[in-house]
Amino acid sequence: MARLFSPVLYICGILAIIMSAMMMLPMSLAILQDDPEYRDFLLSGIISGALGLLLYRSFKEQKIELHIRQLYLLTNCAWLLMSLVGSLPFILSSHPMDVTDAIFESVSGITTTGSTVMSNLQSTPHSILLWRSMLQWLGGLGVIGMAVTILPFLRVGGMRLFRTESSDWSEKTLPRFRDFAKLIMITYLLISVACAFSYWFAGMSPFDAINHAMTTISTGGYATDDRSMGRFGNAILWISIVFMLLGAIPFILYVRFLTKPSTRNLWDTQVITFLAIVGIVSAFLTAHLVWSDQLTVGDALTHSTFNLVSVITTTGYASSDYALWGHFSVAVFFLASFVGGCSGSTSGGMKVFRFQLSYQYLRDQLGRLVHPQGVFAIKYNGRLIEHDILAAATAFSFVYLASIALITLLLTAIGVDFITSLSGAITALANVGPGLGELIGPSGNFQSLPDAGKWILAFAMILGRLEIFTVIILFSPVYWRA
Repeated sequence: MARLFSPVLYICGILAIIMSAMMMLPMSLAILQDDPEYRDFLLSGIISGALGLLLYRSFKEQKIELHIRQLYLLTNCAWLLMSLVGSLPFILSSHPMDVTDAIFESVSGITTTGSTVMSNLQSTPHSILLWRSMLQWLGGLGVIGMAVTILPFLRVGGMRLFRTESSDWSEKTLPRFRDFAKLIMITYLLISVACAFSYWFAGMSPFDAINHAMTTISTGGYATDDRSMGRFGNAILWISIVFMLLGAIPFILYVRFLTKPSTRNLWDTQVITFLAIVGIVSAFLTAHLVWSDQLTVGDALTHSTFNLVSVITTTGYASSDYALWGHFSVAVFFLASFVGGCSGSTSGGMKVFRFQLSYQYLRDQLGRLVHPQGVFAIKYNGRLIEHDILAAATAFSFVYLASIALITLLLTAIGVDFITSLSGAITALANVGPGLGELIGPSGNFQSLPDAGKWILAFAMILGRLEIFTVIILFSPVYWRA
């Protein structure tokens, strides 16, 4: 058992030290603004750093070699550790939250969900707002790294379809993995900087531009004002649309383009399908808003596209309360929250490729009904798809829907109404952010939910972010057998 935990705890120690170092940024901002919050970040950093050093020194090894069981454990422990450490500034703040709210806010941030228990954000200290945004930015970077390296290696939910050379954690490929990780980090940073400058150029203050850039690229959705993006003009909303879409596209495509600049390296059937869905559904929403005389053509196009992109990329921004647009719009946003963006991006949801595989599998089954002896090839991006990948994607879809049902039942069992329970389950598992209804809709937040409901949804956020199987495997007796 010690051999199973030792390298995992060693890496968790490094993560705790990194989180401690990150806390120095909001602490520095608090010092510059003569804000007493700097003491809370200093204490949080000391606690996180001490924990990290303890784990690092206690479990230090000469060389790291992780096996498949340890990768499952590492993935879960890393996200739990970052969520717990990330909650420290909220707990110790001069505007303190209780432990439940602090954990919920931190989990929502690090999983890039964007659900919040905080209100009156415009009066919240800038250091706290910056820390919320940083949690989402760090979480988005972690999501990309996990999606293109660990999950394909673990064969989770059909993710093996996107396996790269870097999905090998043996010692001989570690240098190659480091190079790949550097390219991912550089790409992520460059797009974030471009987004911040675009926001600033369009009229945001430097502080708002930096915060919203971090939460846009990470498709997280934390804002610095209770009005979310509703206080900005159409130009800023279109900038946000562009960068939310960039965050929802596989980052491996950007890396390929950087290493070998060619339009062929940007081609991906998942991206084409994703953009087509956004374009077609936005057009329908725009037509609905214009036909019902709710908005002019320009505003209808802007707000329908912005809010749809925000939901389908699981960012969670809102420019207006789309629940007031009518039953058709509510139904569209409800269904869009299932879809999500592309695999290997910062977005959550079921991911577009699983819908594509399901469609391909349906065509295959229909063909076999007509021609039982026929041989049908299922391809994706020009490559033949193996049966175990289809089986994994199908199993994931079943478990995903079963998880929504279970979480909904748990929430209703503690007294939460059905619409809030169902939309809360979906938005948590898909890492979207706002749900439907008066309590957790685009104009509300999760503060009024009972504490038990917040713990249930916090677990659901991690479950959805780690692609479900990575979490539930730890509850299986077969995992713990030597």
